[in-house]
Amino acid sequence: MRGPRYTAIVDALPATVPFVGPEKMERDRGTPFVARLGANESVFGPSPKAIAAMQASVAEIWKYGDSTSHELRHALAADLGVGPENIVIGAGIDGLLNSTVRLMVGPGDHVVTSAGAYPTFNYHVAGYGGTLHMVPYAADHEDPDALLAKAREVGAKLVYLANPDNPMGTWHSAERIEAMIAGLPDGCVLVLDEAYIEFAPEGAAPPMDVSDPQVLRFRTFSKAHGMAGARVGYAIGEAGLIAAYEKVRNHFGMNRSAQIGALAALLDRDWLAEVQARVAAARDRIAEIAAQNGLVSLPSATNFVTIDCGRDGDFARAVLADLVARGVFVRMPFVAPEDRCIRVSTGTPDMLDAFASALPKALAAARG
Repeated sequence: MRGPRYTAIVDALPATVPFVGPEKMERDRGTPFVARLGANESVFGPSPKAIAAMQASVAEIWKYGDSTSHELRHALAADLGVGPENIVIGAGIDGLLNSTVRLMVGPGDHVVTSAGAYPTFNYHVAGYGGTLHMVPYAADHEDPDALLAKAREVGAKLVYLANPDNPMGTWHSAERIEAMIAGLPDGCVLVLDEAYIEFAPEGAAPPMDVSDPQVLRFRTFSKAHGMAGARVGYAIGEAGLIAAYEKVRNHFGMNRSAQIGALAALLDRDWLAEVQARVAAARDRIAEIAAQNGLVSLPSATNFVTIDCGRDGDFARAVLADLVARGVFVRMPFVAPEDRCIRVSTGTPDMLDAFASALPKALAAARG
């Protein structure tokens, strides 16, 4: 019989899309959203300097991107106070998570995460045959103690934690993260996802220590820098650990114009500060909208606000479905009890006005 021969791992996997994109949802609906508040993108956009740099680079897009991302990597190193040998650039945190799992996880290897945490990490673990173990959230926070206990129990190679967290927007102090790092079992690497760290309060990020070969910190230009479509992320770690990525990474996977735009964005501190201020104002507005409807919003260290709908997951799903039907794109946590909530990205005043108009109608419809 003619046909491909998939690996045993792939043959056993279901076809999975961790997140259905808003474009597909719009095609299915037959109309665009009036408020795009579900993907945690920065609707405020990238730095104007980054836009200009990318526009100027287009005429040379016939060239491959620098396989070492030399200028961007050195600029990041200087900014963080580490060496360029402590940084690897990749196609967003997602691309780097793929390389990380490929580097350390094979069939039967154990990996620990939280039930309901970032599902794309789980997707990569499954794709390389790893065995995934999940622990529950505690009071809407990922639970470092439970993650460590499970990692010790199963002999995990990787343990994943996002700080600040997605989908809840909560965070731990630097001291709590440092205690987790100190408690890592031998041979277990902490995958510390800091995608939202630019929005977090002072004291959430541990000092930048690249001496420990059991810690990888992941950051991105997708959120605060407004470049989600450019796919630029980076991992920070001990030099030997970072060097190992040369064995598995896609060396020419970084778009040339994206590298140039990211460098310009990194250097534009004024724009970053403006975005941070706009996000803070939008978070306050979302919390006000929630309160006006008798709902409670969780304190957020991200560019979204998680709103407790006050009942169970079925009720929150009904609220979400009605919002989507009214043209307001939001998302929600996947796993109980966090699925009692919806998650609303910060948006422009017009987008938040649309959300404010739609939410009481969606709540009324869900209540029957």
